[in-house]
Amino acid sequence: MKDKRFLERLPLAADKPWLGQFAAIAVIALALCIRLAASPVMPTGYPYVSFFPAIILTAFLFGWRAGTLAAVLGALAAWYFLIPPLRTFKFDPQVGFALCFYAFVAIVDIVLVEWLQRTNRRLILERERNAALAQRSEILFRELQHRVSNNLQVVSGLLTLQRREVDDETARAALDEAARRLGLIGRIQRQLHEPSGEQLSLPAYLRQIAGDLIDAGGKPGIICTVESDSGVALPPDAAIPVALIIAEAIANALEHGFADRDTGTIAIHVRREQDYIDLTVVDDGHGLPEDFDLAESRSMGLGLARMLAKQLEATFTLSNETGAAARLRLPVEA
Repeated sequence: MKDKRFLERLPLAADKPWLGQFAAIAVIALALCIRLAASPVMPTGYPYVSFFPAIILTAFLFGWRAGTLAAVLGALAAWYFLIPPLRTFKFDPQVGFALCFYAFVAIVDIVLVEWLQRTNRRLILERERNAALAQRSEILFRELQHRVSNNLQVVSGLLTLQRREVDDETARAALDEAARRLGLIGRIQRQLHEPSGEQLSLPAYLRQIAGDLIDAGGKPGIICTVESDSGVALPPDAAIPVALIIAEAIANALEHGFADRDTGTIAIHVRREQDYIDLTVVDDGHGLPEDFDLAESRSMGLGLARMLAKQLEATFTLSNETGAAARLRLPVEA
């Protein structure tokens, strides 16, 4: 493959062994020329000095068969041109010892190169298998996330249908609230698609949630902005409770702060302060009633927000600024 690294393509021309044989002949011929050119300055007794690198290079580039051919050709060339008596194949014990030494070193070189290349090929195959498994796992993970989200949306729709058959206003309101929250969790679930478990970018995450809520609320004239310090992120297991708390603050702004308005601004601020993350949702709506007390509030949504904040070891407060301001102070460790 063209995108493979050079080392991953070795040995070269594996499907064309004649190229490796031709390369072995060429490399040994070059090694012989270098050795003959160096003879005037080379001490006596080093006939193979240029052939060992040639054998290693050939085996490395073209495989053990080409390396073996290079070793045989190198032995013959050294025997004929460099071992006295020159230009003969006379054999004696001294020549035999030299050839045995040469064969031992050449075999060790070829075996080591082949062993390294086989190990490299096994690692490449293992990496490709792992990449295929990771890709398949990611596809399955995303499909699971979408199925869970779709199932939650179906349950939300069923609750909405069931509401039509209920006459009691309190029960109808409870079913409405449950359907809305299940729908919100379903939309949040679609965004939790990091199979690696990496932390989610908090600003982008909140921006998407706010957009979904404003669209669902039918008030496109409401503008939501997110300002954040750089590098603020959340682990996936904290994403849903944080999203539900922030979503409750945004939903309250849409429902109460802008009850009689179709335009307005909601600003979300994300700040990192040492070991804490501060999330503030501020709107320019009507604000909280003067006698509002979060601890005494019977709102199911605010009660859920307080419960989730307690689970995260965080604090959740409401106050008046330009309008209502909801603040979640979240320990980073939690």
